[in-house]
Amino acid sequence: MIKLCKDLYQYRELLKTNVKKDIRGKYKGSFLGILWSFVNPLLMTLVYAIVFPHLMRGAAYDHYTTFLVIGILPWTWFTVAISQGTYTVLGNAGIIKKVYFPREILPISVVTSSMINYMISCLVIAIFLICSRIGFNWHIIYLPLIMIIQYMFTLGIVFITSAINVYVRDFEYIVNFIIQMLFYGTPILYSMEIFAGTKIYKILRLNPMATIIDSYRDIMYWGNNPRFISLAVVFGASIIVCIIGLIIFRRLSRGFAEEV
Repeated sequence: MIKLCKDLYQYRELLKTNVKKDIRGKYKGSFLGILWSFVNPLLMTLVYAIVFPHLMRGAAYDHYTTFLVIGILPWTWFTVAISQGTYTVLGNAGIIKKVYFPREILPISVVTSSMINYMISCLVIAIFLICSRIGFNWHIIYLPLIMIIQYMFTLGIVFITSAINVYVRDFEYIVNFIIQMLFYGTPILYSMEIFAGTKIYKILRLNPMATIIDSYRDIMYWGNNPRFISLAVVFGASIIVCIIGLIIFRRLSRGFAEEV
């Protein structure tokens, strides 16, 4: 981990360039450009806000659209980072074969750029909080902590998936399928409390993203402290996933130049 920090500092300009490229390149040539960071989640929210209340008890929540936005935006950060990060090594095959640089920069830049997009799209959350008269409260100070936990958890997964995808080319499709299934097992369209006291509730709690999404809602929607014990468990798990992911990535990266 210390070596990684030294490498990142030494190649900090390359990291900055990659992050900027990921942010600008995502919407390059489009008419709205960076505004798609706002439009995409708004369109998703609109569809779910219209359809989902008729399927489950989502309509029971006051300001359900705000409830949705707070859950959809961090989930979008997670899914975009995973899908793009899984392909990042193969997508940069040309530079990997020609130039030496710490390969860890590739997944780190993808997760970082996705986080920056989330930070920009938080303006959407702010607008909904104001328009719904929920407003802001002092619990918002925990937002950076929750973001750091999600960042580490996401980065650990991307380390693993991006490395494996070099050797198993179909792996990215498997990952995308799992993410699609995981969407329904994460309390984005609903609150886990509707399953309280059931086995489903216990199973859903095993999903780290469930705790993370709930934590965002605790501090923004409900105006409460996050559940510190659950968040601490996820924090510890995120550190472990990140370390294991880095170890796997480094071992597999030795053959990147020959495989890509």
